[in-house]
Amino acid sequence: MAEVSGLTVPRAVEEWRAWLAHERRASRHTLDAYERDLARFIVFLTGHLGQEASLADLAQLKPSDFRAFLAAEQARRRSKTSVARSLSVVRNFFRFLGRRGLAENARLASIRTPKRPQSVPKALTIPEASELLDAVESEGAEPWHGARDAAVLALLYGSGLRLGEALGITRREAPVEPGSLIVLGKGRKLRSVPILPRVAEIVAAYVAICPHNPGPDGPLFLGARGGPLHPRLVQGTVTRLRRGLGLPETATPHALRHSFATHLLAEGADLRAIQELLGHASLATTQRYTKVDLTRLLEVHRAAHPRS
Repeated sequence: MAEVSGLTVPRAVEEWRAWLAHERRASRHTLDAYERDLARFIVFLTGHLGQEASLADLAQLKPSDFRAFLAAEQARRRSKTSVARSLSVVRNFFRFLGRRGLAENARLASIRTPKRPQSVPKALTIPEASELLDAVESEGAEPWHGARDAAVLALLYGSGLRLGEALGITRREAPVEPGSLIVLGKGRKLRSVPILPRVAEIVAAYVAICPHNPGPDGPLFLGARGGPLHPRLVQGTVTRLRRGLGLPETATPHALRHSFATHLLAEGADLRAIQELLGHASLATTQRYTKVDLTRLLEVHRAAHPRS
């Protein structure tokens, strides 16, 4: 493979990933997703160019080459959101190469990002959320498993946490008293979230019966053998409950965070306050919840209006 400054493309990818991890502090999930997207681009180039691409090849790519990649992604029936993310990852990689003086390609700037469809968060109704939270305590091979899962879901719905944020809480930080909790969110940003009395009570009940003690700096939520609780276990529990309760397929752990925001908005909470609670960098992201609320109002109107 051809080299520029003694560096091959695979080696440049390794350095890019290390930069994302240490300088940008990207999560393992983000790193893996970015690497998969970039790998698709590099594999495409191998077939498109008829050889493994070098850094010199990357610098010479034309707009038509980038458009051919997007067309190939769309031909694979990938969603516009996924294609847009792949292009964003490619841009990120090329910016990294440019900053390191490894490859410059200004032609990429001329490529338009596919327009992403505006998705509306899928929130549960208040009765559905309550039903899910009430049922989760009976799940699990051991009573403490149900208490643990109930505590996780209570933090998602009661405090608007992402699942990863809840699983990142340490035993020292366990919110066993009402008040507030500082969580580490996306982009390594800290924010304060409320801990309602009922949420604190559920977390305290779990802590009281958990048979494992990982120490103050160990994870609050533990698996059956005392290791960190894997998010897939929580997702699997919710899937079983969803099917048993007849809830929609959109009833996922993340839907509880959406429900937290939607139900606050329905009760008159300020949009800026919800933005702060959710840890959104942009108000535009939070504004999606106004569409959820409007959609629900229209459904009620259609069902109740005498002329509907």
